[in-house]
Amino acid sequence: MSRQHNVLTKRAFTLVELLVVIAIIGILVGLLLPAVQAAREAARRSQCQNQLKQVGLALQNYESAQNRLPPFAEIPRGQTFQPFSAMVRILPYIEEQQLADLVDFDVAVPFTEHPEVAQTRIALYMCPSEENDRARATPTLTYYPLNYGLNVGTWFVYDPATGKAGDGAFAPNHPFKFSEVSDGLSKTLAACEVKAYQPNVWDTNNPSTVGEPAPATPAALAAYFGGTFDFNGHTEWVEGDVHETGVTATFPPNTRIPYTNGGVEYDIDVTSMRDGESTTVPTYAAITARSYHPGVVNAAMLDGSVRAVADDIDLAPWRAAGTRAGGESVGLN
Repeated sequence: MSRQHNVLTKRAFTLVELLVVIAIIGILVGLLLPAVQAAREAARRSQCQNQLKQVGLALQNYESAQNRLPPFAEIPRGQTFQPFSAMVRILPYIEEQQLADLVDFDVAVPFTEHPEVAQTRIALYMCPSEENDRARATPTLTYYPLNYGLNVGTWFVYDPATGKAGDGAFAPNHPFKFSEVSDGLSKTLAACEVKAYQPNVWDTNNPSTVGEPAPATPAALAAYFGGTFDFNGHTEWVEGDVHETGVTATFPPNTRIPYTNGGVEYDIDVTSMRDGESTTVPTYAAITARSYHPGVVNAAMLDGSVRAVADDIDLAPWRAAGTRAGGESVGLN
């Protein structure tokens, strides 16, 4: 009995040995975890690029079928209106025909006829890295956000008094043809990543006239702060409103626009007047491309290609990519 007891004792781990093994396992897990997280983010980024590719192809197929790109929105001249977005118009080209069949573009109050459209989550429109992938309920309707905004230019978007459009690939009441994109399809942005529930200020009424130059820095943009502050940017994929389904090249990707509200600093977007909400005040907007992918945002070009654009890209080529006919010869490469 004594000999058997000694043998069993020699085979057991001591408490010190067990703690050493646990410590080694902890160190190994700590070393492997960043690699695992990096691999997961790489997979999410790749999926995001593939989704943007599908959006780009849908836009190309729409143009091929209609001989023009979809208008960013259709707003009746001389009246205020909440229009459907171009993201609604390409539904048949992303295998969402059943949902598209519920949409009537001619109704006076477009979102309420079939409220199930606004609240539907379109998986293709949601980046897998989005941290706020959830519906937004309002007193009248429930909406679902999106992570891809169409390029409406560098700063000026639309003048409701004259119908003049901005310099982007998309604009209210202007379904551009590819032949009108003289800068080249491979050099012109179609869509970029944006964040859901983006803090923003809107209806600042400033600038109030057409022709205001784009601010050169976030500090210069502060001159146009005002209006209403909320956290609902990019939460309505159905609405043709620049702060919901658009993006502008006013500043490079992930540029921080500091704004303090209630003692807390936020990174915001700015819209001088929501398109469709005034018959006289023009729309200017600094709607920055943003993503959760470290150091880059994914962007689709009008030729269907997709690329990751670094945060530190110079402002000039970024704004050049935001114009359809600016005459610039530079590209994002």
